[in-house]
Amino acid sequence: MRHEVRFSGFGGQGIILSAVILGRAAVMYDGNYAVQTQVYGPEARGGASMSSVIIDDAPILYPKVRDPDILVIMSQEGFEKYGANAAESAFMILDSSLVRSRPRCRYLGIPATTEAKNTLGREIVANIVMLGALVRATGIVREESLEKAILDSVPKGTESLNVRAMKRGMELASGEKGQ
Repeated sequence: MRHEVRFSGFGGQGIILSAVILGRAAVMYDGNYAVQTQVYGPEARGGASMSSVIIDDAPILYPKVRDPDILVIMSQEGFEKYGANAAESAFMILDSSLVRSRPRCRYLGIPATTEAKNTLGREIVANIVMLGALVRATGIVREESLEKAILDSVPKGTESLNVRAMKRGMELASGEKGQ
């Protein structure tokens, strides 16, 4: 069960943290192997950002994602730079609040930024909304594992908000009304 996942967006969206959380869920709570890499532009915030995770049930011998089978895209620039040439066999989850283009592969549009801002009151948790949607749509890690990894990774005092964001993403991926 090998998955190559690429996250893309702009600096400040938590793209790298998303990949770290997913890798942590896979290794610490699901007993798999994972390796995470990242790339970002010279700008601390606003520049293109990309992070990748390989998850496998066998040791990973090469750490770079060659051909992602799952993409999580959170900005138009991220789509153009890292998602536009996705393989037709890939699956993409995109933030339909910020990404106008549509891929040629199967995809799920999640209005993560809008939901984070309007429903949860904090735009900063849009990446966690996307993680919840990713896990519900793909089953790449167990939902309980994702929640534990989020709680391990987010700043103290934000745990409740981040768990609500994860659950909202899961609801959106399932087509549930939710809050």
